[in-house]
Amino acid sequence: LHLSIRRQRQMCIRDRILSEKKNGILTITINRPEKKNALTREMYQSMADALFSIENDDSIKTVLFRGEGDCFTSGNDISDFAGRKEGDDVNESAAFMRGLINCKVPVVAQVHGMAVGIGTTMLLHCDFIYAETNTRFVLPFINLGLVPEFASSYLLPKMAGHVKASEWLMLGEPFGTEDACQFGLITGSYSAEELTEKVTSVCKKLVAKPSFALMQTKSLLKNDVESTHHYMDIEFDVFGQAMDSEAAREAFDAFLSKRPINPEKFK
Repeated sequence: LHLSIRRQRQMCIRDRILSEKKNGILTITINRPEKKNALTREMYQSMADALFSIENDDSIKTVLFRGEGDCFTSGNDISDFAGRKEGDDVNESAAFMRGLINCKVPVVAQVHGMAVGIGTTMLLHCDFIYAETNTRFVLPFINLGLVPEFASSYLLPKMAGHVKASEWLMLGEPFGTEDACQFGLITGSYSAEELTEKVTSVCKKLVAKPSFALMQTKSLLKNDVESTHHYMDIEFDVFGQAMDSEAAREAFDAFLSKRPINPEKFK
């Protein structure tokens, strides 16, 4: 009985992250539309496993990330992360982050609706990012009593400049595709009708390129991987401290209880 329940649970988790290898492309689909594709720790591990599965698979030349339903992802599942015990590590999300940073082939992201938290920071480690025109991006860490993740405190200032990175990370307010394009977060924006066609075309073009030249070009472009890992590790340490802070506990409890934040505790 216990084994049966465990298998059903594992199948359910796999269904939330769909991975398919076809025609040289690994497609990873976040498939939890009823929860706005909110990510649990187990979903992070499933995405990490999918990325690790192509390390020695020469048939895969491109990775595509997409989301089912009406948004890319609403970020972390707050109830899942709020259930973490004080001092617990977040190994699953770390595994995904390292898997994406170290991915040897080009990574394409097809983004629509909302890209919250990790939904935006992961784009910093993709090579081609195409978004639906009305997509909204948000880096809400400060509003949860948290700090930036995924080396975003290092990469965003390099990409957009200190002033714009400060606005995105210290105010934590949503911004649109116009800002995202202007400051280099995304490759381009398209209508809903054009988006899938554009992404499909780019993936096919990448698969048709010579493998050695394609991977080495990516490696040459990503010439600061060591620094990226270094800053990500620093962020992880501070993020863990922030998760255990009174401000974060208050923000999480207020979110789950659907009540206003107590400003006396949110300091």
